[in-house]
Amino acid sequence: MTGGWVYFITNKRDGVLYAGVTNDLARRAFEHREGLVKGFTKRHGLKRLVYYEWFDDIRDAIQRESTIKHWPRAWKVRLLHGMNSEWNDLYDTLL
Repeated sequence: MTGGWVYFITNKRDGVLYAGVTNDLARRAFEHREGLVKGFTKRHGLKRLVYYEWFDDIRDAIQRESTIKHWPRAWKVRLLHGMNSEWNDLYDTLL
């Protein structure tokens, strides 16, 4: 079993937040940026990676994502602000 990432993407500061999970954060962030991911993220123009956290076991990442998706928005924003209070795009930090 391999590790995984939980991440948030958005369209702008204080914009729509989407929580996702992946085993390859750089690839997945690129897919969102290029509009290759059909559905909610593409419809809302979510391209800015603003938060991520690593788990050694992908199952833990999947559980964390599931938990976060049920949180109120204020909790998600508080978590995001702990890492990235300016809502900067973190994509370039991955390369």
